[in-house]
Amino acid sequence: MSRPRRRGRSRIATSSSFPADDYLRAVVATPGLTALRDIDRAREILWEDGVRAVPLVERFEGPLVDVGSGGGSPGVPLSVSLPARDVTLLDAERRKCDFLRTWAPPNARVVWGRAEEQPVESFAVAVAKALAQPPVAVEWCLPLVRVGGAAILWLGESADLDAVAAVAEKLGGGAPEDHDGLVLIPKIAPTPEGFPRRPGVAKRRPLA
Repeated sequence: MSRPRRRGRSRIATSSSFPADDYLRAVVATPGLTALRDIDRAREILWEDGVRAVPLVERFEGPLVDVGSGGGSPGVPLSVSLPARDVTLLDAERRKCDFLRTWAPPNARVVWGRAEEQPVESFAVAVAKALAQPPVAVEWCLPLVRVGGAAILWLGESADLDAVAAVAEKLGGGAPEDHDGLVLIPKIAPTPEGFPRRPGVAKRRPLA
């Protein structure tokens, strides 16, 4: 997981009508969403670490998908920060989707399903945090992105960018850009035939 920068309370959390602190308390109080128990730490890791991707997302116009959204980070903070952007919160677990439907901002919709089963090249940006090992996260996210868009992954400063680049090249991606642990992978060519592979295959047989 990427290391969040320490900073004060989010401008979005205090200026938006979205009840950010209530949302974070709900995440912390709901079993199975996070190991965090302290609201200030949750604000730092789940909210602040999510909104730092806003400048990267703003480089691309069009809908965004948060793959494996879980408790909604980074998808909910990004939805609140970018209210004109259509956002999809995607998760394979129904109970997590039920939680997300309670807290989804007006510009976000919740989809229950697996990344491998979604229509390819449907989004301008795919984001994911703490989703899977980097090669698997790339394979799950990049096929969802249309040419000219990007996948943005919270991989941390120790991520093997050579492995990320190798997988990206097989999926129509360009050279990854590291932004303080946020890795941006541009989509420069269409998703090749045969991708994404069937559910479960990426974990069993990663591409790198």
